[in-house]
Amino acid sequence: MPRLLIADDNEAITEILTAFAENEGYETVVAADGEETLQKFFAQDFDALLLDVMMPKKDGFAVCREIRARSNVPILMVTARGDDYDRIMGLDIGADDYIVKPFSPAEVMARLRAVMRRLERSGKDSHGHGLTWGKLHLEEDSCRALLSGHIIPLTRKEFDLLWLLMENRGRAFSREQLLDSLWGYDYTGDTRTVDTHIKRLRAKLGAVPHPDWQIKTLWGVGYAFEVLP
Repeated sequence: MPRLLIADDNEAITEILTAFAENEGYETVVAADGEETLQKFFAQDFDALLLDVMMPKKDGFAVCREIRARSNVPILMVTARGDDYDRIMGLDIGADDYIVKPFSPAEVMARLRAVMRRLERSGKDSHGHGLTWGKLHLEEDSCRALLSGHIIPLTRKEFDLLWLLMENRGRAFSREQLLDSLWGYDYTGDTRTVDTHIKRLRAKLGAVPHPDWQIKTLWGVGYAFEVLP
């Protein structure tokens, strides 16, 4: 039975999400503030996390950062604020999806199913043990990237994005193709999600010099892993 942690300080919301999640076959655990969320998350094994942004003690952004530093468990952030800044902020720190209140519990469960299906599909479509180009090496089993011997901390989505581009060196992918390949046809976000992940991936890889390749923007087309002369 998959286990779901529901983090929200609104008891009415946690009660209805718990009921819907258990009807979907999840074993659920509830946390009412950011510190309790972290304590419960790291004390037990979970398959997914529904994480409210506005919580006491530590907000959802801070919680997401701490979890992403140590875990790639799917995180769906929930907020009453729907500004682009909040949405992009959530994705930028490693959330897998972003849901704005008010929402229907059925919508939340549908988004959760979509994330879990993508994770299952990623597990079935094994990349193999590793992929190497020059001094960049990707380890599929540990979801780890090494550049010139330095570990580059990537989220699962960043790792999959880099793998797809690197495995198809020189091939241009449109934003829509990357969304379909990595987020799935049922993803409800837009192509700016791809741009956000590319920006974050470049920033992390840019910490270590790599003059023999780049993730190139092809204006009007999309992105490609380009080998430099």
